[in-house]
Parts: sequence; C-alpha cells; structure tokens
Amino acid sequence: MAGIIAWGAYIPKYRIKAETIAEVQNDDATAIKAGLGLTEKSVPGKDEDTATIAVHAARDALKRTKINRKEIGAVYVGSESHPYAVKPTASIVGEALDIGNSYMAADTEFACKAGTATIQMNAGLVNSGMIKYGLSIGADTSQAEPGNALEYSAAAGGAAFIIGPDKEAVALLEHTCSFSSDTPDFWRRAQEPYPSHAGRFTGEPAYFKHVSSATKMILEKSKLAITDFKYVVFHMPNGKFPLRVGKQFGVTKEQIEQGLVVTKIGNTYSGSSILGLASVLDVAKPNDRILVISYGSGSGSDAFVFRVTEKITAAQKSARKVSDYIARKEYLGYAQYLKHMEGIHS
Repeated sequence: MAGIIAWGAYIPKYRIKAETIAEVQNDDATAIKAGLGLTEKSVPGKDEDTATIAVHAARDALKRTKINRKEIGAVYVGSESHPYAVKPTASIVGEALDIGNSYMAADTEFACKAGTATIQMNAGLVNSGMIKYGLSIGADTSQAEPGNALEYSAAAGGAAFIIGPDKEAVALLEHTCSFSSDTPDFWRRAQEPYPSHAGRFTGEPAYFKHVSSATKMILEKSKLAITDFKYVVFHMPNGKFPLRVGKQFGVTKEQIEQGLVVTKIGNTYSGSSILGLASVLDVAKPNDRILVISYGSGSGSDAFVFRVTEKITAAQKSARKVSDYIARKEYLGYAQYLKHMEGIHS
C-alpha cells in the first residue's frame, strides 16, 4: 500500500484584497466577499512561476524525510500555468532538487486536479514496484483577465508530496477513485492569454455533479461514512462551493475548516485541494482519516481516503506549515498587482 512519506507547501507572500480590486472594477466589495466567501488572494512575485513554487514546496517535503533523494524515481508536476508551452516543468524541478538523472518526468494538465492526478500516478508506480519514491506536485500562478469575476479568486501557490511504501508513510492511501466526463465549463485555447468560463454552468453540472459523484463513489468503495473522517477537503474554487457540497453529505464545520484555505489565499487551482490536504497533515494525529476530493474543469474529480500513521508527529515539526505561509504576507496595490502578473503572461 503506497502512502505519503512527506509533504510540503509554498504560498507567495504577496496579497491583494478584494476591496482593492473592487475599487478599480467599480464593484461592491462587500457583495463580492459575501458571494465568493473570501477576502483576499495570493499573488506571485515578479520572479515566481509554477516551477519556483513547485521547487519551494518540494524542498519543504524533503525536509520532512530522511530518504535518499537519488531514489526518487518519478517527478510529476500538475499545473495549468506551466512556464513553457513546450518544455517540461518536471525536469526543472528534478534538476533544482539535485535528484540525479534516473527518474521519469512529465507534466500533467487537467485544470485544477492536475496535482491530485500525479498522486494517483505515483501511487500506482510505487505499488507496482516500478519506483521506490515518486514526487507529486500541484502548483499554479492562475490567470484571470482584468475585470473578469475570476480576478477576485485566481491565486498562486502549490503543494508537493513524496509518495512511497507503507512502512515509511505518514499517511496511507487506503482508497482512490475518479469520476470523469466531458463537461466543458472552463477552457483556454492555444495562444489565448486568459481562460474562459461558462458562468453559473461551472456550478451545478460541473463542480457539484463531479465532486458529489466522486464522494459517493469513494464512500461506497471504502465502505466508510462521512462520520469516519476527522478531516474532509473538497476542491475550493471559492469559499462557498465546498461548504455547500459538504452540507449535502453532512460534513461538519470541524471536519472542513482546517483544510478550507481558500478563504485566506484564494483559489490556487492545481494547488487548491492539495494545499488543503497539506494544511490538514500539518495538524493531524495518528489514526485520523482524511477524505480529499479534487475537481478539475473539463471535467473530473479524484477522490482519496488517507489514514494517518504514528510517523506524522515527527514530520510535522520539520518544515514550515501552510499556516506559516498564510501568515507571511505583504499587500499590493492594483497597479503593483498588474506588474506582478505581467511576467506570467509575457
């Protein structure tokens, strides 16, 4: 049984408040915050992109384990804002981490669930015996056209997980499954700088159908009930959607609030649900069960059941926590914000 050996996170220190954007866009900031369930978002530095975020998160993951990094046999980076259209991010990460040359490397892209897909890939490789350890990363510097509603939530950040054998795991992967369909609620054609979305269509037939279907599927497969989980993490496009789907399944505030990082940093896309998972691992105790349901537009959801082991306690003290990155912040004005985002689209 494969599991998470170590985890790491990274969130840029820069923030922009909803009020700052609303003032420029002539919007009602109070209504925006109430409607989206968030107050501000993270913004990448001028010299930060998906690759640098991925490397930061992976370095924190390596601090939490004593494995020989040269034994990492696969590096997969999920994102929808890879710095190059043709050139892998994964090999940049592998080189920066000095893991040698004997590893498989690939980038994945499935909107906001590209990161969770890499966890499934590496778990399969570990379980098959093809590799000893695999590095799974989800990171984004997500794009939003100025004036679009997405500008209030599209954020930057990511998380990294080292997947390995059960005897070394801080959290065992007990079950996983996926629910997929061709539901085009969000897209970006080649050469277009910003994504397009289908408004309210992104809710009912897209997010809610896939997240609820994947949740039902994993509960049936695992023969577990929602009450068996100490923590529940749903993909977080905003602060309202995960609470609504949670209510459908009877998820309590105590189960969901630790992973609900969107309210403080916005939607980090491929980093969203897995930053929630990282935040939960920061505080989890042995034998806690964690339910994670990602979502990626286009559309699909990956579902996971993790069970925390006694190795979690020592690992929690070895690197920065998600809360540390959330607390570290510097606010930008709107003109500064645009300057920071220029590099992402150039």
